[in-house]
Amino acid sequence: MNRPRARLFTFGAQIIFRKMKRILWLSMLGLAACQSSPEQSTETVETVDSSATEVLNHIIEGETHFKSLTKLTSGGDNAEAYWSFDDSKLVFQATNPAWGDDCDQIYYTNWAEDNLHENKPELLSTGLGRTTCSYFLPGDTTIVYASTHLGDSACPPVPERIEGKYIWPIYADFDIFVANLEGEIVAQLTNEEGYDAEATLSPQGDKMVFTSMRTGDLELFTMNIDGSDVKQITNELGYDGGAFFSPDGSQLIFRSSRPKTEEEIATYKGLLAKGMVQPTEMELFICNVDGSELRQLTDLGQANWCPFFHPSGEKVIFASNHKSERGYPFNLYMINVDGSGLERITADGTFDAFPVFSNDGKKLVFSSNRNNGGTRETNLFVAEWKE
Repeated sequence: MNRPRARLFTFGAQIIFRKMKRILWLSMLGLAACQSSPEQSTETVETVDSSATEVLNHIIEGETHFKSLTKLTSGGDNAEAYWSFDDSKLVFQATNPAWGDDCDQIYYTNWAEDNLHENKPELLSTGLGRTTCSYFLPGDTTIVYASTHLGDSACPPVPERIEGKYIWPIYADFDIFVANLEGEIVAQLTNEEGYDAEATLSPQGDKMVFTSMRTGDLELFTMNIDGSDVKQITNELGYDGGAFFSPDGSQLIFRSSRPKTEEEIATYKGLLAKGMVQPTEMELFICNVDGSELRQLTDLGQANWCPFFHPSGEKVIFASNHKSERGYPFNLYMINVDGSGLERITADGTFDAFPVFSNDGKKLVFSSNRNNGGTRETNLFVAEWKE
C-alpha cells in the first residue's frame, strides 16, 4: 500500500487487503444471480516445471501479456508478494487458518521449488500482532516489514463500518523491523509514536520509502536502509502510501487521497483522529525521490492503487475498479508515465491486485481471487510476462 472481493487499496497493504476483500464478497453475494463469469481461454497454459505448479487454465481470454500463469498458493488470504533481488524467492503476507494465523503474518518461499498447495512456507514474522509490507534487503538474507507486536501480542481489532462505509484502520502500534530468514528480529528502524509501515526498497538497495503519521498526517518519507537520514517527501493533506521506486531509483509512484471540499476535509481529519481512513477515492501520483516535480498520473475515479513501475521505467502497472459500478471487479491496468496509453491487463470478474515485476522483468507476481473454487481465497499467481 480494500477491494471488492479482496482489498481495494492496501493500507499498509494488509489492512486494505482485508477490508476490500469483504467489500467484494458482500457485493458478489447480492449480485450473484446477475453476474456472469468471464469466459476462460481453452488454450493449454504452459507452466514452470515445478512441484509448486498447478496446471490449470488460469489465463483468461484477453490477458495477452501472460505467456503462462502459475498459481502458487491455495487457501486463506495471500497478498503483497515481493521478489528477492535474485528473483528466486518471494516474501509475502498471509492469513491462513491451516497455518495457524489469526491475522496477517510474513512468510517467504523459494517459489519455483516449494509446494505451497500442500506445505506451509517459512514464517519470518514473530507470529504476534499484525504485520504488513515485507520486502527483501540487499543480499536476500534479511527482510524489512511492519508489525504491531510491540504494542500488543494479539491481533488488533478491525473497525466496523461507519454510516455504512468501509474504513481502514491506521494502527498506531505499527513499526518497521528487520528480520533474518530464521525469523529473528535484528533491528528496529522506527520508534516514533504512531503509524510507520509500507516500507519498500529502491532497486539499488540504498534507500527505502515508507508511510508515517509522525507529522499528524499520512505522509511519505525516505530513509537509508539502516534507518538513518529520514526525509519527508510529501506534505499535502491526504493519505499518501503504497510507494515504490522507479527502476533507476530516481522517482516514486504512489497512491493518494486528496480531500478538497470542506466536507471531505472534515471527514478525513475526523476519521484520522480516530486512527481510521476511508479509502474510496484514490489516484496515482509520481514525484522525484526528493519529492520535487510532484504530479498526478491518473484521474480515473474510484480506487486506483498498488502501482508498480514497468521494467522500462516508462509505464506503471496498477489495480483499479474505475470501470466498476458496484465496487468490483478490480483489474490490473497499465499506463504510460505521461498519463497516456491506458491498457487493461487482466480480465477476470473478481479481484486482481498487488502486481510486482521481477527484477529481470520476465515475470509478474500478483494476488487474485480467480479459480478459487467459489471460496473467499485470495492466492498468489506468477505470470511469464510478454510485451
